[in-house]
Amino acid sequence: MSKQQIINIQGHQIKISQINNNDYISITDMVIGFGDDTVIYSWMRNRNTLEYLGLWEVMNNPNFKPIEFDRFRKEAGLNSFTMSPKKWIESTNAIGIISKAGRYGGGILAHKDIAFEFGSWLSPQFKLYLITEFQRLKEIETNHYNLEWNVKRIVSKANYTLHTDAIKDHMLPKMNIHKEKEWLVYADEADVLNVALWGCTAKQWKESNPKLALNGDNLRDSASINELAILSNIESLNSILIKIAYLL
Repeated sequence: MSKQQIINIQGHQIKISQINNNDYISITDMVIGFGDDTVIYSWMRNRNTLEYLGLWEVMNNPNFKPIEFDRFRKEAGLNSFTMSPKKWIESTNAIGIISKAGRYGGGILAHKDIAFEFGSWLSPQFKLYLITEFQRLKEIETNHYNLEWNVKRIVSKANYTLHTDAIKDHMLPKMNIHKEKEWLVYADEADVLNVALWGCTAKQWKESNPKLALNGDNLRDSASINELAILSNIESLNSILIKIAYLL
């Protein structure tokens, strides 16, 4: 699954897709203004280009086929030698360049490291504009992420203490439970709210999202700001209900 964004370089829109948590830039879009896809083929048949592509794959791709790469490297420079993205990918199992079908979002994409190298080959000026716009996009993403993370952190903590204090001050004193087991009471009460809001317990969420759980994320980490606002409200309400129930 990929997420697509667009930057504008010298009047041309260039798509950036996030594939497997890596940024890939459409080099099909990059050649607009310089020619067509044959420009990419000319770049790829260059010996220096092949050396760079092969080294990148060796450093980043454990499934790369170096024997096929060595064959291409020996043939590079001959008038009869040709190279295309499809030939490179299928022969060497490369991942730095991707060929995607489709009218929208299709074309030839390259990992940002490779796309910048291609941009330099097209024009040093173009490469500079490309890097500048790419960095600007990443700064916008970072600032948005940090703002959203801070808002979520503040919202999630808003009434959390009210809820835990109600458990500590009103539930635990009336329960015959060992201190080392008190965390179970907090967990059970948290799951009451989890089920009410998300329809599952924390454990059930982890079982359904093993990859996120392995990264240390939990149900509330993946919640939206709206969901956390609702959670904050029901934490406040539940703290009142706990006080009423245990004061009677």
